[in-house]
Amino acid sequence: MKYQRILLKLSGEALMGNQPYGIDPERIQQYAQEIKRVKDTGVEVAIVIGGGNIFRGVQAQNSGMDRVQGDYMGMLATVINGMALQSALEQTGVYTRLMSGIKMEQVCEPFIRRRAIRHLEKGRIVIFGAGIGNPYFTTDSTASLRAIEIEADVVLKGTRVDGVYTADPEKDPTAKRFSTITFSEVYQKKLNVMDMTAFTLCQENNLPIIVFDMNKPGNLFNLISGQEVGTLIN
Repeated sequence: MKYQRILLKLSGEALMGNQPYGIDPERIQQYAQEIKRVKDTGVEVAIVIGGGNIFRGVQAQNSGMDRVQGDYMGMLATVINGMALQSALEQTGVYTRLMSGIKMEQVCEPFIRRRAIRHLEKGRIVIFGAGIGNPYFTTDSTASLRAIEIEADVVLKGTRVDGVYTADPEKDPTAKRFSTITFSEVYQKKLNVMDMTAFTLCQENNLPIIVFDMNKPGNLFNLISGQEVGTLIN
């Protein structure tokens, strides 16, 4: 396998499937099977999942709510998604641990870096919930930071598009996909990959990012196997 330890970033919206909100059971089962297939090859897997299918902090701010309060609500939404993914993964027979940036011992462990690494070494899938425990940081920033902390080889950003394009492929049919691109080129072209905090963290720590379509069956496994899937940023 090309990578030994990965950080998989999933969007909360992807869990909706074709529903207007919430968690689509078929979609989360599909993700669990894809992740198990990779785990069974011996790759150590950590996951950060968004909460946009349940609640977004930005949406709260737009409706007049305090930004900090909205962000904390969004963090709790990521824990709900983490619990759902944990349940789906354990139904496939893999061991998991859910670790939270906010203490809630009845539900999950607090994030402790050394403990997270030990879980990975023991072959458990580790899901990081509640962001980094502070407002004003996105789940993209959480993914970058946690990946650096656990010394992951790569951040895999699973989205509904199959890579980074010159423009939004859903709006511009002439948009072209990059197979590889450098961090500085992404800055220069002002391409929307992650928020700047998350992106800069990866650049400064020489942590490559791969943006790929998580909804296409087999994509995650093919990527880990070394096939060219999505867009590599390094």
